[in-house]
Amino acid sequence: MGEWTRFEQGDRAPNDGTYIEDGANSYHMGIQNPKKVTLSKGERFPQTTNHERKWKRMGH
Repeated sequence: MGEWTRFEQGDRAPNDGTYIEDGANSYHMGIQNPKKVTLSKGERFPQTTNHERKWKRMGH
């Protein structure tokens, strides 16, 4: 099993890193001013801007 690539609010970060909001339509339209967070391994993800968004690690 590989590492998850998208995370929801309250999930724990699998690794230290910077994570960015990703949405269902981001591949087609992009997200204007997405929220970014820097977390340490084990820290919980904060709430996203809206319910359709999830967190993903930057650089992947």
